[in-house]
Amino acid sequence: MKRSFVVAILVCFTLATLVRAQEQQSTSLAPSQDSYRPASTSDTSAVDNQGIRNYLLGPGDVIDVRVFGQSDLSAIVEVDSDGNISSLPFLETPIPAKCRTEKALQKDIAAAYAKYIKNPQVSVRIAERKSRQPATVFGAVRQPMRVQMQRKVRLNELVVVSGGFTERASGTIQILHTEPLMCPQPGEEAEAAPIDGTKIPFQVVKLSDLKAGRLEANPIIRPGDYVMVTEAEPVYITGSVVSPQGIFLRDQLTISRALAMVGGVRKEARTSDVRVYRQKPGAQNQEVIRVDYAAIKKSQKPDFFLEAYDIVEVPEAGMFSPSRIGSTLVGAASGSLGNMFSTGGASLANRVIY
Repeated sequence: MKRSFVVAILVCFTLATLVRAQEQQSTSLAPSQDSYRPASTSDTSAVDNQGIRNYLLGPGDVIDVRVFGQSDLSAIVEVDSDGNISSLPFLETPIPAKCRTEKALQKDIAAAYAKYIKNPQVSVRIAERKSRQPATVFGAVRQPMRVQMQRKVRLNELVVVSGGFTERASGTIQILHTEPLMCPQPGEEAEAAPIDGTKIPFQVVKLSDLKAGRLEANPIIRPGDYVMVTEAEPVYITGSVVSPQGIFLRDQLTISRALAMVGGVRKEARTSDVRVYRQKPGAQNQEVIRVDYAAIKKSQKPDFFLEAYDIVEVPEAGMFSPSRIGSTLVGAASGSLGNMFSTGGASLANRVIY
């Protein structure tokens, strides 16, 4: 008997050790909370290189020019602020490079050297792409960052690179253009005009339209753009609800949706007199708005739209209100019967003892 008892204890200890080891292993394999920490906007990422062969040169780009058999003519040069190549050996006339591909530039350099060399063999390779400022995405995204713009990038791609939206993303995305379009295509001439410091181009995109796949809500992001995914402001739900808490205001939040998000109201709630406390700008006292949620549920009244920082209080019905009279009477009856039996039991006990 003692031996069986000892064996049972050892088995239990072994199982507990295995469970603990498995939990530690799963914990070590699971990503830590720090792995989801948003990166700072100083981090720089780059989208894929799809379409980079059609890259158009701009001021600041660095190119590597090689003339085969003529090492003294080979050089690494930079596109100047005017968009030209003006520092190649023995060439006095600048060669236009802005908004041109490396292949087109290669033909012009070969033609320029043909005046001095018979059938020059020239290769041009882009060594550094520095003409496009990175776009910055921040706000309610998982990884705020700067993204190198080496080709045309649409808004949804930028969101994917930044890890997607967080739960705080509200209804809009704000796009601020800081640089004119460098190499406009036909129909884009207006975007290439110099930006007036007093009238900076600003665009607002609805988050719901982007998620719905509408083309107008998925614009091309320019180099140097600032893309801010706006963060939702809080709304606080308190009182006789299942889970009182703060929630985020997004996409025209109604009181019905807000109450559903916290699990709904309790049975003892007085839904005909829900109170919304709202602080108006410049006002010292809060405005109290009474909402008949019971009538809204019956479609007798329109739903009520909440605003940022609203406090929704669902009061509790009185003891003898129609919604609680049944539970009140049952509780009272249960209490009376309990008292009666406890009193009777005490009297019986007294009789037996005495």
